[in-house]
Amino acid sequence: MMKKGLFMLLSGLLAFSAAKAQEPPKGPEAPVAGQQLVRLSKITVDPARLAGYNAFLQEEIEASLRLEPGVLALYAVAAKEAPGQVTILEIYVDRAAYESHITTPHFRKYKEGTLDMVLSLELVDVVPLMPGLELRQTVGTR
Repeated sequence: MMKKGLFMLLSGLLAFSAAKAQEPPKGPEAPVAGQQLVRLSKITVDPARLAGYNAFLQEEIEASLRLEPGVLALYAVAAKEAPGQVTILEIYVDRAAYESHITTPHFRKYKEGTLDMVLSLELVDVVPLMPGLELRQTVGTR
């Protein structure tokens, strides 16, 4: 009886591991409804306007995380040696949540307010290598 239970447990673990180990799809694919949208926004900001840009960005991110349940994460970082090189990790429940996000008043305010501060913008859709990984929240966030 013990061997049978152990066998079933190991079989279940193997099946689970095999499912987790499957490679993410290769090549461009059309987004599927219900599939998370993960993107890197690579932004070059005019160094002389960085303080103003950061104020707009902070207001936009805080409002998005507070008001939009479809926005799972917006995490902005700047290059240590080049603070005008900003990268934002964006994670949305799905493409519809992203489409909704870019129509919100707080996003429009950010976009219009920073238009002349941004020197370049590159949007890179990415595929999570560990899609089931949970993001840990720290004290004082959200």
